[in-house]
Amino acid sequence: MDNAANSQSNISFWHRAHKQMEVETVYGDKFIRFLYQSDLGKQMGGVFANAPFSKFYGLLQDSPLSHRKVRPFIQKFNIEIDQYEPGSRHAVDIRDSYATFNEFFIRKFRLGQRPFVPQPERMPAFAEARYVGYSSIHPEIRFPVKGKHLTAAGLLGNADVAKPFEGGPLMVARLCPVDYHRYHYPDNGKVIDHFPVHGRYDSVNPLALQLKGDIFIANERYVTLLQTENFGKLAYIEVGAICVGKIVQSHRWNKPFLRGEEKGYFLFGGSTVVVVGEKGAWKPSQDMLDNTAAGRETYVQLGDEVATKL
Repeated sequence: MDNAANSQSNISFWHRAHKQMEVETVYGDKFIRFLYQSDLGKQMGGVFANAPFSKFYGLLQDSPLSHRKVRPFIQKFNIEIDQYEPGSRHAVDIRDSYATFNEFFIRKFRLGQRPFVPQPERMPAFAEARYVGYSSIHPEIRFPVKGKHLTAAGLLGNADVAKPFEGGPLMVARLCPVDYHRYHYPDNGKVIDHFPVHGRYDSVNPLALQLKGDIFIANERYVTLLQTENFGKLAYIEVGAICVGKIVQSHRWNKPFLRGEEKGYFLFGGSTVVVVGEKGAWKPSQDMLDNTAAGRETYVQLGDEVATKL
């Protein structure tokens, strides 16, 4: 993201379904700006961008008292809550059905709300998020700064494992705290390997990304190598961020997966999923490529097309 205006004022993105530019309402905006723009915040950054703080904050969202935050959150961010399944509490109003804030945070879509594109040559969105995409990883990539921070080796934390993905296509799906926080498989296939890469818990807000360019290769993340039916090998990377209590893998590793099947979810906090492919296997959708070149993200609903097979 090389959009200077976004670093100074509002964060705007193209909403594909609404066919218009929209402005992001940032949860905890003042805290993020304090942490990454003020001298005091920069000095205190190490206190907040670490696992103990994020895990402690995550535990607070599991407290029974945290359910009181749900109604105001839904109202402030205009969340269409009727699209989602209710929580575990018996309540007349779905907004009162979530026992904790984390239960609300990992809410599921109701059946049929987000169909996945069925055509084998079209890759469905694996997360409902703000996407940027590139046909190949190369030094001129400018998200968040020069592409040296988005090498396959840097993202995977292992140069040997990264070799099949050098020069391949790349998509970054950024989830905000207001978003649906479950992530899914983009095709049928099997897991080849999986491993954690330990690191920090910096914010993935665009402001933080512009001011601290190594976040995607320095943050806590989990890497899964997938062999898919239609898109070759994929490196599927979940990136932790500030206040993310936990990255949960809900699918068993030794079990084949199906297109659209849930892979896992993030507990409280905004975060990111990165998918890297083999060179020449597929490319991101054209509107995503165009918007990325223009310095803006594309908001894509879960299951809609994000890439096509070459």
